Amino acid sequence: MTDFFKAILFLNYGLLLSIILLGAAKYRILNNKEKQYFHCIAFLFFIELLNLVLPYIFNLNDTSFLYPLYIAGEFFLITALFIRKLELPKYLIWVTALLATVFMVSKYIYDYPFNSDIVKVVSNIIIICLSGFALIREIKGVSVPNRFLLADACIFFYYSVSVFIFIIQHQIANLSENDYYIILSANNILSSILYCSFLYTFIKLKK
Repeated sequence: MTDFFKAILFLNYGLLLSIILLGAAKYRILNNKEKQYFHCIAFLFFIELLNLVLPYIFNLNDTSFLYPLYIAGEFFLITALFIRKLELPKYLIWVTALLATVFMVSKYIYDYPFNSDIVKVVSNIIIICLSGFALIREIKGVSVPNRFLLADACIFFYYSVSVFIFIIQHQIANLSENDYYIILSANNILSSILYCSFLYTFIKLKK
């Protein structure tokens, strides 16, 4: 199971790199709202690159300090994306930025909350609500044509299932190593589906 986990993990690295290269090549044909998708992927790529480089090049095996940064950055970028798409009041972007900053300060300085997964679940639920509302508007034909509809649907699917996986993971006491890698592999497979939706969308993009 460990080998399977690593195979999926490195597949995701390859998908992220492909999206970054393709997205950079087509960045000029993206409108302001669509550019936010590229920024989100670029941030995820940056975090994954650090997770890969720090242990293998700098022999820093514990990269858990990146987790609060990942949660805060992911939350801010994705919520800001949907706030703009839904044309919600712009001050909400500042609210999400403040929440992300408060969490990082609280975690890095005071180590509160002790379990960052709690914040991760809450942030995922907020993302689910925003992406779900955007999909409903798209289905009803209220919003303008959405070239990233597939990506939006996969974002909603990924974060919905991820919340379920997090809850299940913390309900199971004394996880064996094999069970732990099964859960991580399932989450990585969901990430692969999400990244493939971005890759497909960027491939199909035209002026």
